[in-house]
Amino acid sequence: MPRAVLDMMDRRPIWAMPEWVPFAIRDALPSGWELIVIDEHTDGSGDGAARVSPRVLDAVSEAEVYFGYGVPAELLDSGPRLRWVHSGAAGVGGSLTPTMLESPVIFTNSAGIHAPPMAETVLGMLLHFCRGLDLAVQGQSRGEWSSAEYYVAGAPLSELSESTVGIVGFGGIGREIARRVASLGARVIAVRRGAPAEADAELTSVLGGEKLGARIEILTGDAGLDRVYRESDALIVAAPDTPETRGMIDGKALGRMKPGAVLINVARGRLVDEAALIEALSEGRLRGAGLDVFSHEPLPAGHPLWTLPNVMLTPHVSAVTRRFWGRETSLILRNLTRHLSAAPLVEWENVVDKRAGY
Repeated sequence: MPRAVLDMMDRRPIWAMPEWVPFAIRDALPSGWELIVIDEHTDGSGDGAARVSPRVLDAVSEAEVYFGYGVPAELLDSGPRLRWVHSGAAGVGGSLTPTMLESPVIFTNSAGIHAPPMAETVLGMLLHFCRGLDLAVQGQSRGEWSSAEYYVAGAPLSELSESTVGIVGFGGIGREIARRVASLGARVIAVRRGAPAEADAELTSVLGGEKLGARIEILTGDAGLDRVYRESDALIVAAPDTPETRGMIDGKALGRMKPGAVLINVARGRLVDEAALIEALSEGRLRGAGLDVFSHEPLPAGHPLWTLPNVMLTPHVSAVTRRFWGRETSLILRNLTRHLSAAPLVEWENVVDKRAGY
């Protein structure tokens, strides 16, 4: 009897799997299929669970499909019949073990599922610095009516509609960010690793139908990346964590950015050289930084980023939303239909390029 294993009972209450999800998947499976639902808590944070329980390993021993958070090597070793594994996490670095790289199993992730809340977090951080809300928060913490900083000649205030927003990484997250900021009038320049994808041409306004191509320029290569650094009033890091991207936002990259620019990172902390960023922020070369991710998490007590006045921190929560399960289940069901019909891999969504690392 063909078997699928559903192991997505996240330990965090807001991510907890609703009761209707297993029913939706069962309804989509043909007669004769077995769905085993693991009711033990698992860890969906980061790239997903680093290990799985003996009960899960036993369940996958006869399984064809596995839905979980992350895919450790021991799971693949225990599931010789697995043909497709899916991770509810966006990051895949922890799953790209030698076993995974050598396996013919199809591996999908949930990268685009997290994009809407992450894009809205970015929008909030942009407005925080554009409209000087950091100055207001500092004044409030002192119990002071501090308006003088808003009226000086060099007041750090701007309008998003008059800004150029650069995006490093133009996958699902980058596109959602572009849609939102372009809809508010910003010019967007984005750099991606490969040639523009079909989805790039389908960007439409969140306000209802206007094509945003005139406001969004998609670049590639080192020359494109250099333009993004030099022209952006705000630089958004939304690239995957791969050997090629790790540490890419270093002192040299920060030095190419406009004086007074804002840096926002919602991707992975290892993409940014934190020491170089702290230096740029401390010297006032950057207007500020909005950071949701860090090289070491949790961010250690006493770390300089805690106390810099021009830094806005969130504790790696930009993807948190109550709408996750609706989008996630729809993605699973669409790919399940493709799996059951033996559709060509090019028709699948969110297939991980194991060698590229995302």
